[in-house]
Amino acid sequence: MAHAPTAAPASDPFAGLPLLISVPQAARLLGISRAAAYRFASAGELPTKRLGRRVYVVSAKLRHFIESEDEAA
Repeated sequence: MAHAPTAAPASDPFAGLPLLISVPQAARLLGISRAAAYRFASAGELPTKRLGRRVYVVSAKLRHFIESEDEAA
């Protein structure tokens, strides 16, 4: 018997995301350009993980990063 995934609040952009997301997908979540996201990733300002030659953003760490930035502001 298959269960339907539970609906998360619409205001949570991280709901249902996989553990690793692409840099362009992270850029869309952050509302920044793809090029800026790659610059932040290469500068170490985005929490990334490399798998082979591909670079991914760790979605849980990105969420924590955003929430901690909101508290500091």
